[in-house]
Amino acid sequence: MKISDKLENFKTQGKTYYSFEFFPPKTDFGLDNLYSRIDRMASLQPAYIDITWGAGGSTADRTLEMSKTIQKYFGLEVMMHLTCTNMPVSSINKVLVDAQENGLSNILALRGDPPEGNVEWEKHEQGFKYGIDLVRFIRKEFGDDFFLGVGGYPDSHQEQSDIDKDISYLKEKVDAGSDIVVTQLFYDVDKFLIFRDKCSTIGIHVPIIPGIMPIHNYARFIKFTQFCKISIPNSVTKTIESLKNDDSSVINYGIDQATSMCEKLIAEGVPGLHFYTLNLEHSVSGILELLGLISAQRSARELPWRQSTAENRKTTEDVRPIYWSNRPVSYLTRTETWDDFPNGRWGDITSPTFGELNQYHAIRAGSKSDKVKARRRKLWGEPKSIRDIKKVFVSFCEGKIKTLPWCEIPLAIESEQISKDLVKLNELGFLTINSQPKVNGVPSEDPDVGWGAPGGRVYQKAYLEFFTTKDKLDTLLESIDSLDSISYQAINSSGDFISNLPENCVNAVTWGIFPGQEIVQPTIVDTRSFFIWKDEAFSLWIDDWANIYDAKSESYKLLNEVYNTYYLVNIVDNDFVDGDMLKHILGS
Repeated sequence: MKISDKLENFKTQGKTYYSFEFFPPKTDFGLDNLYSRIDRMASLQPAYIDITWGAGGSTADRTLEMSKTIQKYFGLEVMMHLTCTNMPVSSINKVLVDAQENGLSNILALRGDPPEGNVEWEKHEQGFKYGIDLVRFIRKEFGDDFFLGVGGYPDSHQEQSDIDKDISYLKEKVDAGSDIVVTQLFYDVDKFLIFRDKCSTIGIHVPIIPGIMPIHNYARFIKFTQFCKISIPNSVTKTIESLKNDDSSVINYGIDQATSMCEKLIAEGVPGLHFYTLNLEHSVSGILELLGLISAQRSARELPWRQSTAENRKTTEDVRPIYWSNRPVSYLTRTETWDDFPNGRWGDITSPTFGELNQYHAIRAGSKSDKVKARRRKLWGEPKSIRDIKKVFVSFCEGKIKTLPWCEIPLAIESEQISKDLVKLNELGFLTINSQPKVNGVPSEDPDVGWGAPGGRVYQKAYLEFFTTKDKLDTLLESIDSLDSISYQAINSSGDFISNLPENCVNAVTWGIFPGQEIVQPTIVDTRSFFIWKDEAFSLWIDDWANIYDAKSESYKLLNEVYNTYYLVNIVDNDFVDGDMLKHILGS
């Protein structure tokens, strides 16, 4: 969809939106890391993200593929950069047609920087000379099919010293059909405000979004500001010079300095903030938390899970099995070829069988590299005993590590409410991979568990999913079998299945009631999906964990033993009012 629709919604609600910029890494290993990071940062709910084209078109193919992949599988709207550098008109047209066919409706049209190693920018003999030529071409050939953004320069473009002339060029780009202006990075808020006022005076009335680049380290800060000829306030220069040999202090100062800028900009009425992330996560997350924007917008979810931005899914998919909550990209790739989706009030899955994960593995192209394996060994250690494995799961529940093979994103906000109980469960040998607490009629605007239209009420049954031994499972089932409100399913890698549910049962575990709507029930537990999830869930013990070690090592043998002997279990407490499932399990 065009991001204009989303931005208009923010304006109507009086909310400040934010967006993130990423650049394509040069290696598969870097891309694998970046996809994981984008997946995590999607939980911050940016209005959109953009992907740079690369100096001189150096990352053109990867930019296009990344944009298509993120738009399709990560539930994020994408604005793809497109530049004139080294690009004949025929290639530009081909890119735009490809983007159009793949649902990419947002383009940031730029002249572009010189190719790496070149000082001056040169026009391709069959290409465009200026950004305005690209804007005019897109509007002429594609009409209003694309939402178009262009760049603005509060400090003036590095090749133009006259700010008024620079703004007149910007006016021409806006008049040619640009919908939004995203500015170059700056550190002087007053200069941005002067720039914005000059734009308004000359007749530029589209949104002008300030570009914010947090200071991450001294050397990179100096490099960027010198290249772009950015003016630096004396207070910033003085502080950053005093901290330049202390990387940690530089990062913390960068968060505080950018937060202060953003507070002033929001007070001055900017509609949004655009963050140049440099493919980093910590600083942007910290700034948004300090601004109070994250908690204010968490309740804006239409559904409890992150929706795909593909139009056919967004309009027809309203139910998902809960098992893939922490692996949304995996679920989307499994079901991408479906021509229909689980629908109907109870989400009975009668659609075609879930597909294979071939495309998912293609997205995670670097996941088998030695660097990825080394990173995972550092993250999860080298377990020699079940006690060591428990410690890894406990660390995840305590927020000390951000991922597990079954959880591509950190512990969900709602599960943080029961994190102490999850820690106890893991210490007892119930290795948890998914959970949600009971919720009884909480307002849909609630920042932690809220979703759906305002003015509604949301409900959840307590849900828990874990791996455990047969002995522990038997003891647990003996203690809960007498409780009518609890239902369960358990299965091992060989297919031994234990359950107290009828065959092909479907159980809604999340639902909401909203003004003027039927009851919405978007999250289910169902038997057929559980059998499909079982194969993936067990395979992760080997493919994503054991295989990072030598096949003859103690760690590999231990994880392989877990794969062969443990059971995958899910438990639902259907009493969402008075039920206390965790108490029963912890006491078993």
